[in-house]
Amino acid sequence: MGGRGWTIWKGGAIAVTIGLAVACGSQPQDARSYTATVAAGRFDKDARFQKDDEPIPPKRKAELLPLAYFPIDPEYNVAATLKPSDDQTMILMPTSTGTSRQMRRAGTLEFSLKGQPMKLTAFVDLTDRNLNHLSVMFSDLTSGIETYSAGRYLDLSRNQTGIYDLDFNLAYHPYCYYNVSYECPYPPPENRLKIPIHAGERMKSEKEKVKS
Repeated sequence: MGGRGWTIWKGGAIAVTIGLAVACGSQPQDARSYTATVAAGRFDKDARFQKDDEPIPPKRKAELLPLAYFPIDPEYNVAATLKPSDDQTMILMPTSTGTSRQMRRAGTLEFSLKGQPMKLTAFVDLTDRNLNHLSVMFSDLTSGIETYSAGRYLDLSRNQTGIYDLDFNLAYHPYCYYNVSYECPYPPPENRLKIPIHAGERMKSEKEKVKS
């Protein structure tokens, strides 16, 4: 389940997050196999972050690693239909550094989560030449309490079917959570969910930090 993650800027150089890409496919038939696959991806991400000096600075590794997650819950892996956007207007998306990122709406992802119909907008970064990477920046009722206040991200690889696995177990904090020198776009108002998403990456509690 390795794949391309969110592209962000630091000091004028491009860094690509090491995330788990979400691609179109059927729901996993074996929940145990699915859980093991997601857990293995988290373990590998911790190992890479521990080895490299970026994105987590050496002085913060003991505090942040291993990364904290909500329990893996297959019910947070849902099918979503992308309704393409007719609006091709360039958007200057605000970021954590006070600058703006040039983006465009790719469309609206329509899905049902825990029995509730929901929508999220997927975006393309106009610095991405082939525009095949869809980015979903979102916040929810855990933001600022259990997860990073500036939201979390999901990545999708564009396909021809318009049907995607939207797996919130793969939701991750942007690099600016670990290191303020990174530039990360903020979730737009339309992507602020009115429910808590207890899936994916979370912040460590103070008790967990002490144990680190």
